[in-house]
Amino acid sequence: NPAAHYDTTGPEIWEQTGGRVTDIVVGMGTGGTITGIARAMRARGATVRMVGVDPVGSLLHDAWKNAGSVEGLEASIYKVEGIGEDFIPSTLDLSLVDEVVQIGDAEAFLWARRLVREEGIFCGGSSGAAVAGALQIARDLGPERLVVVVLPDSGSRYLSKFYDDDWMREHGFIEVQAFNFISLSQ
Repeated sequence: NPAAHYDTTGPEIWEQTGGRVTDIVVGMGTGGTITGIARAMRARGATVRMVGVDPVGSLLHDAWKNAGSVEGLEASIYKVEGIGEDFIPSTLDLSLVDEVVQIGDAEAFLWARRLVREEGIFCGGSSGAAVAGALQIARDLGPERLVVVVLPDSGSRYLSKFYDDDWMREHGFIEVQAFNFISLSQ
């Protein structure tokens, strides 16, 4: 997995940005994407900040803060799929990650829904989390920075989950909408 991103995704980002990329934001699950891209950037001698996105409940954020140690850490439940872990995968090299931001389920799902509604990008919750993470770090950056965010998934598997308003309400991610009914007798 890291080799595929070293050979393809990293070079594609470098080429498409003309080598101007300064920050790359990637959801972290097995770690292959962020590890492969980071290695590709380092091989080019590029000073690119690698930012991992981890769902609240996963232990990758805390493991990164603890220099890769999971001792005493426990994962809790989260709903976003494709990112987050309850162990450190062998394909994840946390030493290549410069920063890790945590994103909650609601924010991830609401961003994914917003991306399809406003941009026509039909993506999954891990992509929504990645965009939320990118926006979180980009707030403090100047105009000379070029942030790339990787959107790895499609929304097709989530039609009965976070793309369903009832599912979102049942899980407390959106509030019940009030309807104004007009009486037919008026």
